[in-house]
Amino acid sequence: MDFSKTNSVSNPLFQKIEQVRRRPAKVKDTHINLAHGSGGKAMRDLIDDIFVSNFDNPLLSQLEDQASLDLSSLLQQGDRLAFTTDSYVVDPLFFPGSDIGELAVNGTVNDLAMSGAKPLYLTCSVILEEGLPTETLRRVATSMKIAAQKAGVQIVTGDTKVVHRGCADKLFINTAGIGIIPSGVNISAHNIQPGDAIIVNGELGNHGAAILIARGELALETNIESDCQPLHDLVATILHVCPQVHAMRDATRGGLATVLNEFALTSNVGIRIHEASIPVREEVKGICEILGLDPLYLANEGKLVVVVRAEQAHTVLSAMKSHPVGKDACIIGEVIASPPGVVFLKTTFGTERIIDMLVGDQLPRIC
Repeated sequence: MDFSKTNSVSNPLFQKIEQVRRRPAKVKDTHINLAHGSGGKAMRDLIDDIFVSNFDNPLLSQLEDQASLDLSSLLQQGDRLAFTTDSYVVDPLFFPGSDIGELAVNGTVNDLAMSGAKPLYLTCSVILEEGLPTETLRRVATSMKIAAQKAGVQIVTGDTKVVHRGCADKLFINTAGIGIIPSGVNISAHNIQPGDAIIVNGELGNHGAAILIARGELALETNIESDCQPLHDLVATILHVCPQVHAMRDATRGGLATVLNEFALTSNVGIRIHEASIPVREEVKGICEILGLDPLYLANEGKLVVVVRAEQAHTVLSAMKSHPVGKDACIIGEVIASPPGVVFLKTTFGTERIIDMLVGDQLPRIC
């Protein structure tokens, strides 16, 4: 046999084989198995069918081991790079108002935004448990695609691993992200000064309450949904009217109380907040009363804490209220000189109590 003719690109049989090899393959397995993490055809089909098809963009489509980014275009948008990473192990994977996929995108977008950065690119690495329904993974990837589109970011590279049944709980996701910080923006807890005002953009504790209800451990009926949402556009609105924001942080694990304690310790100041001004849904308060929890420590996935000079507070508040993500914004407290490193809550009874750093975890695997 003349192999030179057999292997020729003009040979019809060779062309047919190449078409089959290059055609995007559909995953036929109903559940994830170890072959999907083996590095072979099953893994390539899984990546192409579920991830590449959803996240498709010019950078990802190169299918290299890394994404190559144009530095000149990045430098046109700012003078510093913001870089973050986070892992998501929330249980259950799907909960009222969101799911692990949307959470992974928005959580990383928000971490970038808290520096004032414009989020641009994300990575996505998944650890899959053998036996995970393929349709579950497909649903999560579709959710990530939609969230990335809404946030204006691209998922440009990633990784897939499969572990034996029982060595992970269904699905874990790690996302890293980069963004560009505009010139002149310097947001840091070290900037906080006595007299500054503290603002939040809406109701606190909804995510933590939604996860608790979704776990089915309480026989409660409620319409509470997670507040999972991207915050970068709200941040841009704030910076437009007040480029000199002192500090900003999203109140995720540990809630508002943890953020404020971190601020107080970092800047060596005291903080006083007013219970009557803190927005918490009555349903969330009720759940906390039943379980002995404090809504100030409940996790959020779409709430930020902003610290600005007192004279800029109402300008910033007005701008936040004009944005859909900040329509329920409130000034909740102020920075005081002493005692340093301590957060006080002025109660509705007129007394004060210390809000300390959370010890332990009120609710594990919240994100």
